[in-house]
Amino acid sequence: MTAIRARITSRALGPGDRLPSIRAFARSMGVSPSTVVEAYDRLAAEGLIRARAGSGFYVSASALPPLALARDLPQTERAVDPFWVSRQSLDADPMALKPGCGWLPPDWMPHEALRRALRSASRADDVMLSDYGSTRGSPALRRILLGRCAEEGIDISPDQLLLTVSGTQAVDLICRFLLRPGDTVLVDDPCYFNFRALLRAHQANLVCVPYTPSGPDMASFEALLATERPRLYLTNSALHNPTGATLPAQTAHRLLNVAAAHDLTIVEDDIFADFEPEPSIRLATLDGLNRVIRIGSFSKTLSASVRCGYIAARPDWIADLVDLQVATCFGGPSPLATELIAGVLAGGTYRKHMEELRRRLARARRETAGQLRRIGIEPWLEPRGGFYLWCRLPDDRDSADVARAALAENVVLAPGNVFSASQSAAGFMRFNVAQCGDPKLMPVLQRALGR
Repeated sequence: MTAIRARITSRALGPGDRLPSIRAFARSMGVSPSTVVEAYDRLAAEGLIRARAGSGFYVSASALPPLALARDLPQTERAVDPFWVSRQSLDADPMALKPGCGWLPPDWMPHEALRRALRSASRADDVMLSDYGSTRGSPALRRILLGRCAEEGIDISPDQLLLTVSGTQAVDLICRFLLRPGDTVLVDDPCYFNFRALLRAHQANLVCVPYTPSGPDMASFEALLATERPRLYLTNSALHNPTGATLPAQTAHRLLNVAAAHDLTIVEDDIFADFEPEPSIRLATLDGLNRVIRIGSFSKTLSASVRCGYIAARPDWIADLVDLQVATCFGGPSPLATELIAGVLAGGTYRKHMEELRRRLARARRETAGQLRRIGIEPWLEPRGGFYLWCRLPDDRDSADVARAALAENVVLAPGNVFSASQSAAGFMRFNVAQCGDPKLMPVLQRALGR
């Protein structure tokens, strides 16, 4: 009975699934068939399973409680729970300092360009303002994205591109399409914490590969592919979250060769691409969208309020992903949102905005790194772009303790183990340099460090 309950609780058995036959289960458990009959009868009396005449025993529809992600996660301290960090950042007091959040401050965003696009959209026809969008998303925005891919050397056709409600939804659709509960997925250690949260929602088996300044540790990567046989690998090639590292060409080529040998599909999240001063190597470019799926969005560069993501992949996969998006969202992103984004991207405003952002972020990275070093916090590397610094704390301090102490002073931090599936990054912290300009921050960090 305990063995069956454990399988149901772990979701190895779901509602409607057939239990092992009495004889097969008796053999595997090393007991007599009559013992299994008694166990099944007792479980049926509890309502956990039900018998079907001549067919066997099945898990009851009511046997499995709803999936409560935070409760079902390992019972770690709340300061190192990805959901904790998301809630603290999204629900923070307007006056809170948020060096642990994952977006730029409002006054860094192109509000005037968005307002002009809004005024233009307000004059659009009634269909755009009130109707559903097409299943693949705005043709205007898709044309722009196709042109950007062509500039990178990716030979992509219109049937290889799908607009989604957000970058997160793009990952969710891919997981729905390619994964089944219990499938193994490989992530970097550390990695973007919402990868971990989303994969938990899909009941995936998570394994992690150590991440180095030059990408995933390739010896570990190859060993994990041989032993764990993961279905997917999720990563950022450029300006990796949280480390800021960029994948070199040699590692990219080796990674793709190993992936091909083990039939591994790679999801390359390219959300930080426009923050690079010069484009670096991309797995999608080298692979030609054969086993690599590219995703991206505009929430980091334009607006987290006007959300839209995209997926670039094989045409046959895009066709199925379109159907999945219709089934789960009844259509793609808001036509109003895509109209706004296309309006900004189509003009010269976006290019100038990104040039200014890159200059401003380069200055903020230098200044923040210097301030952090003066209080004993050392950046792991100097990123070539973006707004993250992955830093080691002094004196073997636990970043979860530091985060709790800072939160008491209305400062939201992102402790290292939030990003680590192996929970091996307790001595690290991710800082958003664009959110570190307030002079009150460093004194709070000093007190939280006990200095």
